[in-house]
Amino acid sequence: MLPVLIATLATSATAHPPPAHDSAAPMAVTAPAPTVSAATAPVIVGADRLLGEYAHLIRGKALALVANHSARLADGTHLADALYRHPEARLKVLFGMEYDIRSNDYSATRDGEVATDRGTGLPKYNLYGEHHKPSAESLAGVDVIVFDIQEVGARFYEHINILGFVMEAAAEQGIAVVVLDRPNPITGRAMDGFVTDSAARFRFGSYARVPVVHGMTMGELARLYNGERMLRGARTVKLDVVPMRGWTRGMWYDQTGLEWRKPSPNLLTLESLLAYVGTCLFEAVNVSEGRGTDYPFQLLGAPWLDHERAIALLRDVPLRGVAFDAVTFTPEQKPYHGRPPELAGQALRGIRVRITDRDAYEPYRVGVALLWAVHALHRDRLVWNEATLDRLVATPRLKAMLEGGASPAEIFASWQGEVAAFGALREKYLLYR
Repeated sequence: MLPVLIATLATSATAHPPPAHDSAAPMAVTAPAPTVSAATAPVIVGADRLLGEYAHLIRGKALALVANHSARLADGTHLADALYRHPEARLKVLFGMEYDIRSNDYSATRDGEVATDRGTGLPKYNLYGEHHKPSAESLAGVDVIVFDIQEVGARFYEHINILGFVMEAAAEQGIAVVVLDRPNPITGRAMDGFVTDSAARFRFGSYARVPVVHGMTMGELARLYNGERMLRGARTVKLDVVPMRGWTRGMWYDQTGLEWRKPSPNLLTLESLLAYVGTCLFEAVNVSEGRGTDYPFQLLGAPWLDHERAIALLRDVPLRGVAFDAVTFTPEQKPYHGRPPELAGQALRGIRVRITDRDAYEPYRVGVALLWAVHALHRDRLVWNEATLDRLVATPRLKAMLEGGASPAEIFASWQGEVAAFGALREKYLLYR
């Protein structure tokens, strides 16, 4: 049994329809199993193809690389090392993000500072926080920016915003961009959630004018940004996307044959990532989202949470592929945490989100429904972090609807028209079927 989770199941609720195996009996909680590949032939990602049939895009060029620890070739080599040794290209500078370029440890480089990459000896900048856009000075002498980062399928994850800022910087400096495509780990089919408010998207810290669940790959998003002139100043950039071979829109990451590399320290498994797409909303309130446990984003809790009543409320919400369990847990500081988890060291009354059918599961609706239930029961106890809420939702509508007494079904219905319009818009930018 995990030290951070006491398996005292008080109540169990299953969304519609209930799976045959579901039970209200007390459950033993075990550590999450590693993701197992179901693919017979691994997907070939853009990075491997760049060094083969797409090598002409970098031949004779001075390069900048925007990457993180996910930028690995099929043999495990980091792309920075492969480009540094490339006989026909010259890698000049590296850009990472919140985590180190070679691991998912928090970067020791402060925002905007320059460090030295331990593998190549090249200068390395951190594109995160205040300094999310490469400066003209850092790009001096660069012909092509190569972008290779695994995204997670959620608009509010920083990587797709960094893509926009990198393209913007390249457009300003007359530099070409090559995006090396990787899978959307939660498939490329689903689209759901609020679309970014167009007039205020930069104020909300969201570059992409897309739904929360956008169902696109990084390469497809780059094509969308360019084609719809989403870069500031309606600029466009010389863009090439190196597509994957063998990926289709219905594939989950564990069906690609690719090694699972945690996108961030708290996204331990594909299941935790899928839950994160909805429960990350709780980063905007004073409720633990399960950081500091073996189930980050699959646990929510607070000392004052009436978890049994919250689960009872959720029984009437039209959710699929999910069950909710009442549990108690205590978040603990982990070695990989850059900051203490919310409510660390406190015994919390919580809800475990148990995904029973991932193909039916709609993560953002689950997150909204959970927030609705907690708000309905504990409106006076919730403390909002407005800046975080703006970043996660990119519209004031969610909070306004919650405070106005809207039901989950009414909230879900409020974004359907804009998501349908986005689905039609994105069609011409898709690279895979």
